[in-house]
Amino acid sequence: MIASSLVAALHFIAAFGIAATLFLEWLTFSRTPTLAEARRIALADRWYGLFAMLLLVVGFVRAAHFEKGWSFYAHSPFFHLKLTLFVLVGLLSIYPTVRFIRWAPALKAGRAPEISDREHTLISRLLGAQMTLLVLIVISASLMAHGVGL
Repeated sequence: MIASSLVAALHFIAAFGIAATLFLEWLTFSRTPTLAEARRIALADRWYGLFAMLLLVVGFVRAAHFEKGWSFYAHSPFFHLKLTLFVLVGLLSIYPTVRFIRWAPALKAGRAPEISDREHTLISRLLGAQMTLLVLIVISASLMAHGVGL
């Protein structure tokens, strides 16, 4: 009982961490970020990746060893949808993450990154798409937990 509760808590912490760091990136990202904003975005993106890895690992442990058991989740169409959406979020996060990593030399030199209009538009859209997919993941998780589709 205690282990299940702790694993569930870690799962929720990771999920809320993803939502918080992604929202921070989206809210802070601008065409002309200050040095402090760019550093904040880069740090948030690192935490975003850590929370995503934690969520994936803890989520599988939770599904396989706690709650309703692997057979319940393996047959749930909304579990598969949730995982598919999670993968899509991960794929959409690649370009922004690579760009934020490439800011490192400028940030270390004490300069804010230069962002083109095209890059700003693309990254803004990718961040927004990820946030939209996170909402769909939450809906899928709720439907999955209630056994809808089984």
